[in-house]
Order: sequence, then C-alpha cells, then structure tokens
Amino acid sequence: MTAPSPPASALTPVFVRLKLSLLRNGLRQSGGRRAAYITSAVLALLFAALQLLGLIALRGNGHAGTLTVLLVALMAIGWAVMPLFFPSGDETLDPTRLVMLPLRPQPLVGALLVASLVGIGPLFTLCLILGSAIAVAHGSGAALVAVLAVPLALLVCVALARAVAAANTRLLTSRKGRDLAVLSGLIIAIGLQFVNFGAQRLGEAGGLSALDPVATVVRWLPPSAAIGAVDSASEGAYGRAAAQLLLCAAALGLLLHAWQRSLVKLMTTPDGSTLGASDASRKESSGRGLTSLLPEGRTGTVMLRTLRYVWRDPKTKAAWITSLAIGLIVPVSNALQGAGTVYFACFATGMLGMQMYNQFGQDTSAFWMVLLSISSTRDAYLELRARAFALLLVTLPYTLLVAAVTAGMLGDWAKLPEVVGLALALLGAMLATGSVASATLAYSIPQDSRRNVAPGQGGIAALSVLGGMVVSAVLCAPVIALAVWLHVAGPHAGLWLLLPLGAVYGGLVCWAGLRVGAARAADRLPEILGAVSAG
Repeated sequence: MTAPSPPASALTPVFVRLKLSLLRNGLRQSGGRRAAYITSAVLALLFAALQLLGLIALRGNGHAGTLTVLLVALMAIGWAVMPLFFPSGDETLDPTRLVMLPLRPQPLVGALLVASLVGIGPLFTLCLILGSAIAVAHGSGAALVAVLAVPLALLVCVALARAVAAANTRLLTSRKGRDLAVLSGLIIAIGLQFVNFGAQRLGEAGGLSALDPVATVVRWLPPSAAIGAVDSASEGAYGRAAAQLLLCAAALGLLLHAWQRSLVKLMTTPDGSTLGASDASRKESSGRGLTSLLPEGRTGTVMLRTLRYVWRDPKTKAAWITSLAIGLIVPVSNALQGAGTVYFACFATGMLGMQMYNQFGQDTSAFWMVLLSISSTRDAYLELRARAFALLLVTLPYTLLVAAVTAGMLGDWAKLPEVVGLALALLGAMLATGSVASATLAYSIPQDSRRNVAPGQGGIAALSVLGGMVVSAVLCAPVIALAVWLHVAGPHAGLWLLLPLGAVYGGLVCWAGLRVGAARAADRLPEILGAVSAG
C-alpha cells in the first residue's frame, strides 16, 4: 500500500521551511555569494520603496490608470519569462526532485504556491501592485476592491511563473535551457534598446495619452484586470469591477489547473530527450546537408568542429549571438533615430571579428587532441586558417547584409562600396590579430560557471581583446587614409575602388597574421594547453 498524501495544510509550512533552508544554505557557500545577495536585496528593496512612493504620488494624475495597468502587465511578462532564463534561482522550480515522495498534485500545488511567495521577487511585485492600487483607488468602495485585487494579482503572477516553469522543466534542465540562461543578458540588453527607442517615440507622439487605447485592452487582461477593477470601482462602475475581478480569479484557476496537469505529466512520463539527442547525432554524423559542402581533409574537419562549437557550446553560442544582435542593433537603431551613418556597419564586422580571439580557449582542456594533430608550423597554419574560414562563412554575408540594410534605411547607397571595402579590411586585420592573440595570449573559459575567464586570467583576456582591437585599427590605417584622401582631395568617382582594394588588403593582412600566429602556436603548444586548461 502506498503512503497517504499529506494535506496541503500540512505541506505548506514544510515547503516554506524548505525554501528558507535552500536560501540559507546557498548563502553559506561563499562570502562572495552572500555579499552579492545582500547587495542585490538592498538595492531591490530600495527600488521597490522608491517605486511605491512614486506610484502613490501619481494619485490624482489623469494617466495613472493607464500607467499602472501597463506596469502590472510588464511585471506579469517578467514573471512568465524570467524562470526560463534563471531556472537555478529557485531549486523548487524543478518538481521532478519530488517525484519519489508520496505527494498528490493538488496539495503540492497549494504548498508550492505559498512557498513561492517567500523571496525578494514577490515582495518587489507586491510593492508595485500595492502602489498601483493606491494610485487609482478613490473612495471606500475602491479601497475594498483593492483589498481583494492586490493579493489576487500577486497570486496570478506567481502562479503564471510556476505554470510556465513546470511546463518547461524538461527544457530548463537540458542543454537548451542552459543556452537560455547564458543568453538572458543579451535578451535583456536588446529589450532595453527597444524600450529606449519606444520611450523616444512615445515622447514624440504626445506622451502617455498615446497609450490609452492599449491600456483600454490591457485592463481586461489578468493580472492587470485587478488594477483595472480598482480603477473601475473608483469611477463607480462596480459591475465592471466585479467582472474584472472574476477574470483574474478565473485566470488564477486556469493557471493552477495547468500547473497541476504539468506536475502530473512530469511525475508520470519518462524523459525522452536523450532519444531525440541520439537521433540528432545520427543525422549530423551522416554527412548530409550543408556539412557535405565543406572541403575535404583537415580544413573541412576543423571548420565543422568550429561551427559545432558555435551551435552546441552555450558560452560560444552566447558570444556569437550577442555579436550578431548588437552588430545589427547599433547601426539600425542609430539609423532609425536619424543620427546614423553607413559607416556604422563596420561595427558589426568588428563585433564578429572579435570571435577570432582566443580560438584555442574554447577548446578548454580538450585542446590536447588538437595539440596531438599539430607537428609543424604548416599544421598550425592549417588549423588557424580553417578556424578563420569557419568565421568567414558567417561574417562575410552578415557584413554585406548589415551594410545593405543600413544603406537602405539611410537612402545612402552611393557609400555602400566603400563601406564594404573598409569592413573587409577591418575583418582581415581582426582575423590576423586574432590568430596572433590566440597563440600568444590564450586563456581558459570555465564551463561550469557564469565566468567567461578563469580566475587570474582577466588581465590576459583584456590585453588580448583590447590590444587586438588597437592593432587592428592601426593595420587598417592605410585603407582609412586612402578613403579620407579620396573624400577630401581625390576624385569622388574613385571611391568605389575601396571595395576591391579593401578586400585584397584584408586578405593579405589576414594571410600574414595567420603565418605569424601559426609560427607562435607551433612553438608554444605546451604553454597554450596549460593556459586553456586552467580553472
């Protein structure tokens, strides 16, 4: 006979104590983690207090209802998305750890929901929701509605996060989940760029009044509907307020039901992710598809290995996607704001060119297999050249794309040939300096932490990247000087010559850099292995 499942009333204090124990034990691991947590907690609480005071100060403002419902909606989106990016922030987010315990889904959901209210995030959310309710509450009727609306909106946010996390537990514990965690900073940075651009457009469109149509729809979407109910009660529309509260209550019930179904599925269904992984491995190893277009021999093998690093390794993938995204965002956002120039397309080339630095560091301790395959300077040259070819497969079309998009947005097609020529010269210079830096200033990239540099090697990494960028700029000086001369004193009709000249110059500089880097790498193989294996 199986042991009876304890009721939710008995489970709740157990899970609350479990949450507190996990938090306490995590802070005991190191003084640095404790200091970081305390600092982040103080800053979060300070910001929560400031936002509470700011929202209270909105009382009586004509746009208070619009602003508050949209803020709560953004907070709900954050609750839904953050578990996908930071799954390790709360160990109880993975219910598969409890699969061997005699627990029924329904009491488990209630206990986990209460335990989820413990933490800085729920307190921060409570301050925002409470401030929003105070900002729009006018009269005793609205105050009574707010007493129900505030906890209801908070529970909807927490239940939303739990339902999303439970539905994606298999993803969060897989390699793709780790990729999401690594890419979280990039997505937040891109989101901030769009928020900044939207704020500027909002100021041009006449202020918050431009958001009133959006707020009219959002105030009927949970959990913003709870704040909309308080606002409706302030206007005397108690029927509308009751309907909005019922919408929030129905949403909470649906989320709890979806959460419970996910728990049942997780605890009764085996994980078949390894089968999919094995099928994918067989497809990749069959040699079909785009991989069959790679050259034969060492060059094709090294290119394929490098591209697989980009696709599979979370940190390498994060670096590439960050470079691709920021390289496009900077010229496009400047063009949208009317302050851009086609030359900003070279920024994308520079961002991707930096991926050539520390080529051996991405191998970590597995570099010993590469070391065994290098017995001469020729072998080292072929190794570095193949890695440069793999980077060129992405960088060349991406450079042309960004330059064309920027020129099209600005309507300045005449400068496209010279910009592409300058970008190709810069790319060749960065491949050259990256080859030399990879052989001379190699450093380790830890795979089991969020650090991108092993302890004690930060100075080497900074010197590799910053020094390489400075030297690359110096190597591009002849092409830049020619472009300036053609603009100032020379015939403008000859500016198109920068395209072939930049391509040839970049190719020659890249060839020379690969030669120098190969000679350095062949002489320093043991030192490189020790550097990339540290940490």
